[in-house]
Amino acid sequence: METTNEVYSYEEKKEYGGFWIRVAAYLIDSIIIGIPLSIISILILLVFFGTSDITYLIMADPTYMESGMTDEEAMSFLATYFGSIIVTSIVSVIIAVAYFAGLHASKWQATIGKKAVGLKVTDLNGNRISFWRGLGRYLAMSFLSGILFIGYIMVGLTEKKQGLHDLIAGTVVLKK
Repeated sequence: METTNEVYSYEEKKEYGGFWIRVAAYLIDSIIIGIPLSIISILILLVFFGTSDITYLIMADPTYMESGMTDEEAMSFLATYFGSIIVTSIVSVIIAVAYFAGLHASKWQATIGKKAVGLKVTDLNGNRISFWRGLGRYLAMSFLSGILFIGYIMVGLTEKKQGLHDLIAGTVVLKK
C-alpha cells in the first residue's frame, strides 16, 4: 500500500482594489488634503506679501508696477513672490508625505479616502508597510505614475491591480 503525504496550504483569497474604487478614494483624499493646503498656502502668501512694503504701494496704486517701480523694488517683489512659492511647496510636500506615507504605514493601512471605500495598502504578503516604503510609494506615485497616467492605467491591466508605484514599492491595495 502506497501512502502519499499531501500538504495543504491555506491561502486566503485576496481581493484587490480596482481602478475606479481607487479613483474614488483619491478624490476623497484630494478634498481632505486640498482644503487645508489651500488655506495654509493663502496664509503663507499673506505673511510674505503682508510684510512687504512694495505690496502696499501696489495696492495703493495698481499702475505703480508699470510706471514707478525701481529695479530694487521689482527684485524685492520677485524675491517675496518666489520665497512664498518655495515655502508653500515645502510645506505642501511635508503635509502630503505625512498624510499619504504616514497613514499607509499606520494601523489603518489606509488614508481616510481608502478607509472610506474599504481599501488598505499592504506589502505583497499582506503585512503593514513601513513609513519608508510608504514614502517610496508616494514619491513613485507623485513623479512616475502621473506621466501620461500610465502608472494609474496599469491598475486596470495587471493581475494584482498594481499601479506603477505599487510595483516599485512592492505593495498591493486590498479590499478589506
